[in-house]
Amino acid sequence: MPFDKLAKLGLVALKSNFAELQKPYKLNFAITYWCNSRCLTCNIWQLKPKNELTLQEIQEFTKKNNYFKWLELTGGEPFMRSDIVEVARAFAENMKDLYVLTLPTNSLVNKETVVQKLKEILSMRIPRVIVTLSLDGYAELHDKIRGVPGNYAKVMALANELHALQQNYKNLSLVFGYTISKYNVGMLEKTINAVKQELPWCDYNQFHINIGQVSDAYYKNSGNDFVVSAQSALVDVKYLLSKRNPSLDPAQILEQAFLRKMVEFVSTGRQPVRSKSIDASLFLDSYGNVFPSIMWNEVLGNIRNTSYSLEPILHSSKAREIKAAIKEGKEPNAWTACEAYQALAGNLKE
Repeated sequence: MPFDKLAKLGLVALKSNFAELQKPYKLNFAITYWCNSRCLTCNIWQLKPKNELTLQEIQEFTKKNNYFKWLELTGGEPFMRSDIVEVARAFAENMKDLYVLTLPTNSLVNKETVVQKLKEILSMRIPRVIVTLSLDGYAELHDKIRGVPGNYAKVMALANELHALQQNYKNLSLVFGYTISKYNVGMLEKTINAVKQELPWCDYNQFHINIGQVSDAYYKNSGNDFVVSAQSALVDVKYLLSKRNPSLDPAQILEQAFLRKMVEFVSTGRQPVRSKSIDASLFLDSYGNVFPSIMWNEVLGNIRNTSYSLEPILHSSKAREIKAAIKEGKEPNAWTACEAYQALAGNLKE
């Protein structure tokens, strides 16, 4: 069964190289904008969200759009949503071909609560659940960037708990997510060394990096002065590439390609391949607004206005306009994992 779901995901990604897909296979879904971090690189934590999608609305959405094979439940801090298990269950029960679920966390929610909820999610038999622990530096640096004293220690504690959990749940993968900004550029090696001292079991393939970027659609951070010059980020990207171990794991193969293209992105300042926004993936916010991607501040529609069906939105004049813009190279110049993986899988000839 897990192999069948992986094969279906691989086939639809391969198909996206040769034909326009009728339905996207990946959904990036911000299930809440509540956040208990105070990040210097993001303004989501300043929001006081109201009227977010209810569990019942999400359940209706999953029934009417049951074709996603790849799901990211993000935030805000997704574990601040008390019904996160029920949200995940709605997708697991209705998305029969769902292969991978990714969940980021800042590790600030009570550790025991997170572990218990993850056990319930892991028991849903989603073939692969990837938990990304946000980590932007060694102890002092991470706590400064995240704005919460003691945050680094909580990341380490949760990492140890999840590592132990992997003994009983083989579908669990653990990743550290590092966002390069002007606050931590050049500090990746020191950070990884610090983590490896505390977590001897950790290896380089468990580190994922992103370049800090501006997005009003998602991060709400257009006024923040944190973006690092592209060239100065090269040292961190090349360092991680030099340390990674060869792997036949599909996720690690994609990650390696993502990093190699990141070198191209920071060297040239240009997005290395066209995105597959709308065609392969969408971004859904916690109010029901549908965007082409987390980086593209263009609302395609709201699922509350379409009885929770994506069909009218996917075939709207706005969607056709965005698709035409992508073909013409008129899209936000960005390279972030939320869209890059499916862009790589759908541009194998480039």
